[in-house]
Amino acid sequence: MRALQYTARGVAEVVDLPTPEIGADQVLVAARSVGVCHSDIDLLEGRYIIPFSYPLIPGHEWSGEVVAVGDDVSSLNPGDRVVGECVIGEDHFGFSISGAAAERFVARPEWLHRLPDELSFTMGALVEPFSVAYYAIVRAGGLDASDTVAVLGAGPIGLAVVAAARAMGAQVVVVEPAEDRREAARRLGAHHTVLPEEAADALAELTQGSGPTVVLEASGRPAVMAAALELAGFGGRVAYIGIDVGGDAPARLGLIQSKELRLTGTIGSPGVWPQTLRFLAGSGIDLTPLVTGRFGIEDATGAIEAAHHARDTIKAHIEFAGPGD
Repeated sequence: MRALQYTARGVAEVVDLPTPEIGADQVLVAARSVGVCHSDIDLLEGRYIIPFSYPLIPGHEWSGEVVAVGDDVSSLNPGDRVVGECVIGEDHFGFSISGAAAERFVARPEWLHRLPDELSFTMGALVEPFSVAYYAIVRAGGLDASDTVAVLGAGPIGLAVVAAARAMGAQVVVVEPAEDRREAARRLGAHHTVLPEEAADALAELTQGSGPTVVLEASGRPAVMAAALELAGFGGRVAYIGIDVGGDAPARLGLIQSKELRLTGTIGSPGVWPQTLRFLAGSGIDLTPLVTGRFGIEDATGAIEAAHHARDTIKAHIEFAGPGD
């Protein structure tokens, strides 16, 4: 089979590997669509939040089709359309253990969820980043039509936040320097998009001086993380989703007390995948415009390059033919 493999730090190759064999309690999956995340770039460059080693197959945002099941597996059958969680105990699928960027890969049934009929394979590969956004909103206490939400950063996770917050009925304001990302946010339902230097005045005007009830920080940039405290309204909720490892920035921490802010930080999306899938299937949200680059497995390194360097790439997907194609 063909697979994208990180063979050493900074080295990504498309390689031939034996098709893996499964044990009695395992499932063999044929990949259909695999997204490239900024964490995949960090992994290639030798950085991640838990230990890992090369060689390694990346791919934690994926959809696929069950090809075979072990003798002890009764919850799934060949032909089932599935997606899978990436934080599995102490391991991270696609990081500390090899992931889905291969024509065939092994998974365990307890990681997997059936993909609702309403969702395409492309949407399926967007479930993982959307679940991260959805989980952060849940942990922050949820949203409704009474909320004005400031989303800081319109990368893939920030844009997923926009779609979720709009579907929940909130007024959504996106703070983002890049015009193409602001346009993507508008297509996904943002009511207003503003430049970072305009954010404080714009939010004050839109909320008649009270400030947003919720700030969702999705950039992972330390200076923006500090600015979230400045932008939040009194009694506001600030949720940190974007990941920074080791950066720093000055912040006026006294605002946490003087504004009576409630802060949450999240990583991943534990425990909310069934809820996330029901929400996506029932809400009719279409995230497929996020996929701005599509690559076959033979050009999988091009997907990595596009995700890393192409300014017009929001989300790159590696796409595979199905088992019967």
